[in-house]
Amino acid sequence: MGIEFGPLWTTLAEKGMKKGDLQEKAGLSSSTIAKLGKNERVSLEVIEKIGTALETSIERIMTLS
Repeated sequence: MGIEFGPLWTTLAEKGMKKGDLQEKAGLSSSTIAKLGKNERVSLEVIEKIGTALETSIERIMTLS
């Protein structure tokens, strides 16, 4: 079972945002953005920051495959 952040990229596109916009708005490091792009594990704190910044739910950020 793995984590996929495909829904995050869809959500960003729908909001007219790019990865850099997310990085700034959620206060994330460039290494965290890189991990997300590679579908690597990140902390729940990061998921919470993204959800708060985008005003969205976890289902619109990630899926388990």
